[in-house]
Amino acid sequence: MGSKEKLLLAFVVCLYSTVQLEAQLQVGFYSSTCPRAEPIVQEEVMKGLQSNIGLAAGLIRMHFHDCFVRGCDGSVLINSTDSTQAERDSPANNPSLRGFEVIDSAKTRLEALCPGVVSCADILTFAARDSVSMTGGMTYRVPAGRRDGRISLATEASANLPPPTFVVDQLTQRFANKGLTQDEMVTLSGAHTIGRSHCTSFSNRLYNFNSTMASDPTLDSTFASQLMQSCPQGSNDTTLVVPMDPSTPYTMDTNYYSNILANKVLFTSDQTLTSNNSTAASVRMNAMNRMLWKNKFAAAMVKMGQIEVLTGSDGEIRKVCSVVN
Repeated sequence: MGSKEKLLLAFVVCLYSTVQLEAQLQVGFYSSTCPRAEPIVQEEVMKGLQSNIGLAAGLIRMHFHDCFVRGCDGSVLINSTDSTQAERDSPANNPSLRGFEVIDSAKTRLEALCPGVVSCADILTFAARDSVSMTGGMTYRVPAGRRDGRISLATEASANLPPPTFVVDQLTQRFANKGLTQDEMVTLSGAHTIGRSHCTSFSNRLYNFNSTMASDPTLDSTFASQLMQSCPQGSNDTTLVVPMDPSTPYTMDTNYYSNILANKVLFTSDQTLTSNNSTAASVRMNAMNRMLWKNKFAAAMVKMGQIEVLTGSDGEIRKVCSVVN
């Protein structure tokens, strides 16, 4: 077989695999087996956000952290046991992940209505979508049909999730490992337009940067001073948090990208997006066109939600999201 034939065969195999995946995950997957599935999740998300609007960012982040470890299989929801530390207790997730109670409430209602039908992985995917739309983002349709995984390991969370200290090349590779492009990486990073961060996640940029008392030179000095007020040096208080976008902390907008251009973002992984010509161009484009970014974000969320999914007879439908059957 010649090189051209091999390339054609590889393309056909890739196309067939994509078609198969899209056939297994379907919009309206529960239309006949549990028609109220998506409305019930939406109702529980709305209740959660009415109580604490910050849970929107938590649910979006939880979906991301689920999909990057063993694919979108709900493994981030599983509790640790006496013998195994689960993903949710990894330093990459604990104490920053939140919103588990929203997923649990939706699952309880769905098990009462349609026992053994709706997966925790799909509930989390729906909840992330609803969190986006309820905070000003685009409403988009979610292909469903995921099944739940049975394995959750803290070590895998640390190995797969990009830390806030990563620079652009490291981020690009980590997203490429999951089949996401560099532009999709910049687009999904825009989720940092809502939510909060623990001081410990960025204090390395405020104090003793490069073994000196100076702050990170890529951090706006006035912004750095404001952060120091909220995050005093040497504090061991793990409850100290600051908003990631101080001006509109609960709205899905493009202020995040404007903040990057003004050197007023918290993480190295945010500011590094201006260090590469391609990612910097994406940042500028998103900053200038809010609707473009919202549409791209919705599309990227749908694509991310298809990473390494379990379908058909793989995995299981958990009765309780925090425990395997």
